[in-house]
Amino acid sequence: MKTWAILLCCAFLCVCQWAMGQHFRAAAAVRVITPDPLLPVSGGIGTPKKATQKAGELYARAFVMEKGGVRIAIVNVDNLGWPAALGNKSRKLIRGIPPENVLIGATHTHSGPDAYGFPNEKGESFADLAYLDSCVQLIADAVNEATGKLEDASLKIAVGDAKGKIAYNYYADQLYDPRCGVMQAVASEGANKGKTIATLVNYAIHPEVIGSGKGILSPDLCGPLYDRIEAQAGGVAIFMNGAQGGMVTADNRTENGKEANDWNECKRIGELLADEALRIVRDAAVQEDPDLYCVSRRFEFPVDSEIMRFILQKSPIKNEMASENRIVTQLNLLNIGTAQVLTVPGEALPNIGYYVKRHMHTKQPFLFGLTNDAFGYMLTKVDFNSFKRYDYVSRTSLGEMTGEIYIEQALKLISDSPWPATNAPVRGK
Repeated sequence: MKTWAILLCCAFLCVCQWAMGQHFRAAAAVRVITPDPLLPVSGGIGTPKKATQKAGELYARAFVMEKGGVRIAIVNVDNLGWPAALGNKSRKLIRGIPPENVLIGATHTHSGPDAYGFPNEKGESFADLAYLDSCVQLIADAVNEATGKLEDASLKIAVGDAKGKIAYNYYADQLYDPRCGVMQAVASEGANKGKTIATLVNYAIHPEVIGSGKGILSPDLCGPLYDRIEAQAGGVAIFMNGAQGGMVTADNRTENGKEANDWNECKRIGELLADEALRIVRDAAVQEDPDLYCVSRRFEFPVDSEIMRFILQKSPIKNEMASENRIVTQLNLLNIGTAQVLTVPGEALPNIGYYVKRHMHTKQPFLFGLTNDAFGYMLTKVDFNSFKRYDYVSRTSLGEMTGEIYIEQALKLISDSPWPATNAPVRGK
């Protein structure tokens, strides 16, 4: 009898441990990645401009979620872009999460150091590789810290239009996506019960209020967004950009037809977007134990653009090539509770974003732009080189078929994946 009793107790403990491991858990962590001394600022192709001052700090911010046997990390980096070659270095240093489940996206500030290793016309690059290596380590440190402090959590998810003077399309005012997706994880047990763990904001915008020409290193509008959310809601704020290509930018237009290009305007826009995100998620139903699903798929893009070929060949940041003029990338699909997330390895134009979102199996679609890679602009073939306005975005795209290939791969991944939960246990509105 004693033996049976011991076996039953052991079995009960195993079941309890299994059940505990099945509950949704979350955690977040932050690392400052501001270079000291300051490094030149890169706003795109060309030689970086010397920085003489900073406004705000640059960050790597990690949000880790777990449910059952699935664990994912979502990381934002305050930089123009973060190539897979750098992200993969961090993935090798991250413990307890499959590399393909680590999503690293750039906020796209135009006031950060060069992470692409853009070559000049002589093939010379001015990227500080030691600084980039330090960022690689700090990203891994943030993810590992978050993984080490996972705690039981609930989740609130909402998508709604962000109101006010935040973004517009520089090429055609109204051709942008006003929807702002928000995920907020709240501790559900223990000493932190009821406290916010992390608030993730997904919105399409170019953080280029200050830009690269003023000698100021800055997270741009993302810095004030972090500060406002953390002051109002607590926890860690995360920003993942959306389909902001061609040319969805910050609405810093003034009444006199000029633009406001200073830190005060970064604060106005960043704080307004933060307030709107918190408004959108405030009354969302609480998902007590949301499901979690993650899948990834690798595919290739042809590199038809001479400019992009030159960058990929001459840059010291060596991304994986399938052949001389074909590059490999990774696409992720996540189901997080009632939401579905797709990644975009570049700056997709708004029509691509709208089209893909319309085919996602959820009323809460999230699109993480510039995530896992940052390959420049992504246009459909009918837009490519079709309008004078699109000359620049066409030149800095991999090629005419980039958008078409992405859409094909995204729709196939959606079709091959399960739908997000629509009957997750919830309380509240």
